[in-house]
Amino acid sequence: MKASSLLSLALAALLCTASAAPSAFAQAAPQAAPKRPAQDPELQAAIAKSNAYTALANRTLRAIESWDRYKSWVDMKKGPTGKERYISYGLYSLYDVTSEIAKAEAATGQAPGQPELDGAVKRYIAAYQELAPLITRAERYYERKDYRADNAAEGRELHARMVPTAEAFLRERAAFDGQLGAYKRGIDARELAAIEASEGRQARWQLRNIMINARAVMDRMPSNEKPIVDLAAFDAALAGYAAAIREMDAFKDKNQSGVPIIDSQASSWLGALRDFREKLGKSKGDVRKGAANDANRIVSSYNMMVSLSDSAARMIR
Repeated sequence: MKASSLLSLALAALLCTASAAPSAFAQAAPQAAPKRPAQDPELQAAIAKSNAYTALANRTLRAIESWDRYKSWVDMKKGPTGKERYISYGLYSLYDVTSEIAKAEAATGQAPGQPELDGAVKRYIAAYQELAPLITRAERYYERKDYRADNAAEGRELHARMVPTAEAFLRERAAFDGQLGAYKRGIDARELAAIEASEGRQARWQLRNIMINARAVMDRMPSNEKPIVDLAAFDAALAGYAAAIREMDAFKDKNQSGVPIIDSQASSWLGALRDFREKLGKSKGDVRKGAANDANRIVSSYNMMVSLSDSAARMIR
């Protein structure tokens, strides 16, 4: 397979954890809602908008994963011949995103108005709706091995249509991610300040501080599209996360219960990040040169932290 396929498809994602919603990666059994610090209606509305857009981003990530799978075995310049070694890989089937699209479209017209972000969401949805039927058609084509019956004729026709459509979709995805990331960072800062004003830097604040800084690190992780890491930006995010862990340790020294469930995983993740950074330094930031497996483990561990943080939040009263 091509070198780019060495990177887990998961590296293209997991950057869009909702500010206040349950994790998109691991849903827990319903429990009684914990007491929350009072938050102003405007902040709650901003979080609701962020959550709707985040759910859309997470669910439609499957299209990127499917496209990356296709690119791993086909010659993108020539298109399929029907004789590729890994043609059986085909594409991944897409998820049903009807609900996520409907909620995101509704959110574009809801307060607080965010013209640039709301516009990016509309364009992203349109681009997704152009690409999704082509991916679905291609996924079925390769799953059924129809290329054996038509000498890959339909595969070449699909390829010619999918390439420009996928490129347009990826451009809109990048714009959407950039706008959403900036929006969520602002919400994070406001939410953290609201928690501190309500109850101080207690367990709930510590938990949010850890996860906000963890996501900042994930924002700097490599992907199949961008396998070379900006080391200066990664170092800044890593320093922020390390500071959050030190803050948590200081809190634990004074509070025996500490931050439930997540404290050990959060500390271990910092060690893994530093090992990863050392390897990146040797390869000048290129994750393909010996650090891809580490990156995959970091993504997997982050997923676990997201799940654990949901459980921890329910425990904090």
